[in-house]
Parts: sequence; structure tokens; C-alpha cells
Amino acid sequence: MRRVTSPRPLPAPLAIAGAVAIGMMTAVQARINGVLGSRLDDGVVAGLVSFAVGTLALGVIVASLRPGRAGMRRLWTGLRARTIPPWMLLGGACGALTVSTQGLTAGFLGVSLFTVGVVAGQTVHGLVLDRIGFGPAGVVAVTMGRVAGAALALLAVGVSLTGDVLATAPLWMLVLPFVAGVGIAWQQAANGRLAQRLASPMAATMTSFVVGTVVLAVAAAVSVAVSGAPHPLPAEPWIYLGGFLGIVYIFLGAFLVAQTGVLLLGLGSVLGQLVTAVAIDLIWPTEAGPAAWQIVTMVAIAAASVLVALVRRRR
Repeated sequence: MRRVTSPRPLPAPLAIAGAVAIGMMTAVQARINGVLGSRLDDGVVAGLVSFAVGTLALGVIVASLRPGRAGMRRLWTGLRARTIPPWMLLGGACGALTVSTQGLTAGFLGVSLFTVGVVAGQTVHGLVLDRIGFGPAGVVAVTMGRVAGAALALLAVGVSLTGDVLATAPLWMLVLPFVAGVGIAWQQAANGRLAQRLASPMAATMTSFVVGTVVLAVAAAVSVAVSGAPHPLPAEPWIYLGGFLGIVYIFLGAFLVAQTGVLLLGLGSVLGQLVTAVAIDLIWPTEAGPAAWQIVTMVAIAAASVLVALVRRRR
């Protein structure tokens, strides 16, 4: 199976703009899936519903477009010839973890607090994955700018945990977003490598959705067996838009990660997530959301983290 060289690098501002857009869509998806999880009273089943909707919609798109069909044929050929290692398929499992965490925690914590937990895991793991060369961009040097950007992002997390947050939210709710952030960094790197190998971000996105749906189906079956059946599905159409948003940002992430590296993609998406989360939580507050001063401080620090990493990268 042919290997494809990396595409011509995008201008840095354009790549960062794409990363910010990913973060904005992730924040909106987190709130939608959080509401769905609350309505169903089962965050894992909510994640399954979100992924299943995305899988069905993406399946129609891939089947309708020649590049999508060609990418899926290359995937099948690569799996049969064992030229595509199984770990490249694990991005979907990490995506399943993310949407399940959204359903379990975002409805209570609010998108801002959920996002800063994701920031911690995504930033630390993104730096590690870049250093070992796991992403499609290869080994990315650990410069002072990248370390400073990661440190500023973690500082934003520290700000979010001040005040009454630790007393209001259970510890497991604060830990799960961190784990989801680790999974997002892995998902972006693995999907980027798969997209590069298949010469098709669309096929990589489809693979991610199929694997994630299978993982969530098993997890949902266990959840129902242990906790009982969920509440009936809500009637409002907007509550199922999380799967469609996932299609767009997973596809975009699989394309951009080869341009930016895992950490810089994560920092840009962090900025988009936080700014959008602020808007959502101000309009639609939740029980454990951070105070206004925390929101402003978090966004300012996260913005500085992206700018620091970007400036050093361009130099």
C-alpha cells in the first residue's frame, strides 16, 4: 500500500484558526451530550447515542463520495496485509471515552469547568506524544515556548479549582475530564497517523466512529445491566447534534495534526473550548460552574498559552 508524504504546511495562523474551531465545536458538543446524559440519566448511553448518530451520518457521506470509498478500501487492504497496526484504530476508543465523560460530568460541572480538566490531560499528554514522535508530524522539539505554553495551560486549570469548586463537585467528576483530555491527545495523534497512512482523513474519521460505537455499545450494555434502563430518548432534534459536530472536528483534527503537532493543536483547541464554554455557561449556567473572575482569568491564561507556543513555533 502506498505511503503518502505530508501535505504542504498551512500558514500558522490558519492552522491555529482550525484548531480553535475544533475547540469551539468540542465545547458545544460537551454541553449537548451533557444535557443528553442528564435526560437519559446515563452518560454512557448518551455517548452511544451521540456516536451512533455520527456513525450513521458519516457512513452515508463516505459511501457517497469516491475518496471516502477509496480510503476505506485502502484501510481494508492494509488490515489484511497487516501494514496498518491495530493501535492506529484506537482513536475511536478514546473518542468513546470523551463523549461518555461529557455525558457523565458536563451537565453538572458546566462546560468551562469540564474543559479545564480536559486541558490538563490534553496539554501534558500532547507534549509527551510530540516529544516521542507519536503524531504524524514526527518528533517535535520540546522548545521553551512549547513548555511555557503547556505550563500556562496548566495554570488555567489551577485557577479553575480555586474557590468552592472542590467542595461542590465530587472528586471523580474532576478526574474524568483529565482522563478524557489524555484520550483526546491520543485520538488526534492516532487519527492523524491513520489519515496519513490512508491518504484520507475521511476514512480515518469513519474508522474512529465505527470503533468508538462498538466500544460504547459494549460499555452501554454493561451500564444498563448494572444500573437499569435509561430514560426514554428526548424528542428535541437539537439534542442529537453532538454526533454531527464530532464528524466535523475529528475530520479537521486528523488533517491539522500533521501541520501543527499534537500539543499546538491541543492548545489552539483549548482556546476555542474555553471561549465558547464561557459563552455557554454565562447563557446557560450549571450547578458547579466557576465564578465570573475565574472564567475571565482562565480564558486570558489559555489565550496566552497559545500565543506563546505559536510565536516560538514561527521563529
